[in-house]
Amino acid sequence: MAKQLPLTCPGHTRPVVHVAFSNITASGGYFLITACKDGKPMYRHGNTGDWIGTFDGHKGAVWGAALTADASLAVTGAADFTAYDFINHYLCVHPVLCSLILFYVIQTFAYQHHRKLWNTTSGDEINSFSHPHIVKAVSFSSDNKKLVTGCVDQLIRVFDTSSGTKESCCQFKLTKPIKATVWDGQDGNILIASAEEGVVRKFDCRANTEVQTVELSSSMITSIELSWDGTTLTVAHGDNVSFLQVDNLKVLHTHHLPSIHYSASLHPDKSCFVVGGEDFKLRKCDYTSGSELESYKGHFGPVHCVRYSPDGEVYCSGSEDGTVRLWQHHVGKTYGLWKNTSTD
Repeated sequence: MAKQLPLTCPGHTRPVVHVAFSNITASGGYFLITACKDGKPMYRHGNTGDWIGTFDGHKGAVWGAALTADASLAVTGAADFTAYDFINHYLCVHPVLCSLILFYVIQTFAYQHHRKLWNTTSGDEINSFSHPHIVKAVSFSSDNKKLVTGCVDQLIRVFDTSSGTKESCCQFKLTKPIKATVWDGQDGNILIASAEEGVVRKFDCRANTEVQTVELSSSMITSIELSWDGTTLTVAHGDNVSFLQVDNLKVLHTHHLPSIHYSASLHPDKSCFVVGGEDFKLRKCDYTSGSELESYKGHFGPVHCVRYSPDGEVYCSGSEDGTVRLWQHHVGKTYGLWKNTSTD
């Protein structure tokens, strides 16, 4: 049996708290963004972890990061009361051309309480948005036209990225700091989120109202992931992982795990899922039964985040130990930087 040999992606110096992949782009590749408490979110090739660039500008821990499906846009949210929005114009290029990548930046200065959109090539300000507190969660709608932020001030804010307006187009007030936000994969007007509680909430941006809630447990939800086909939510809460149908929030499965897990990710074919948490391990489990299929220990601290790649060949983990690691789904297969050395 082949041995799991994870790839370590160097660069970060403090705990890595969020990772996100793009979908497979027109070039056939895909990309990875990592958020870290060192304040320097990094942009990488998804299948190898090779560094492309660092989004430099935050002055505090970066808690959330997201890429649009085509990797043309990236957003990061941080503890310096800032959120940055990067538009990448040169994605399908050889790594030696990464210096040609252009960015537009949404920036919030802590003392001004504004987010500003800048053209970093010319230095011109494109737009500005008020945003008074720490951004803990960010995500794009599937059509890239809406951006949502979840904040410590207990507000969910939705911005129309295509209109150029300075104000959020809708807001939702909860009673606790926002922990996670995702968009309905089939309807770009439906938003799903959770605060620091065990409740999943659905919001309709057209009616500016909460339309459904599901209480999963008394344990706080620490991550919500939308499946690659847009139909299933994977929710980590305490020592449980639950899977919900997106359109009606019906609970499909809930599996109890041997320790507290902070993040979970469903394989694109929905045969299995991976989890990471306080015991430093990565566990792969069967989707239907929840039984453990494999487990690996490579990190030297709790695992804060895990995500499957869009092709299902790798999953990425970020840890308190400051490292990002890529793991093979099919151990021993030739893929990316891995080579099959079997003589069979």
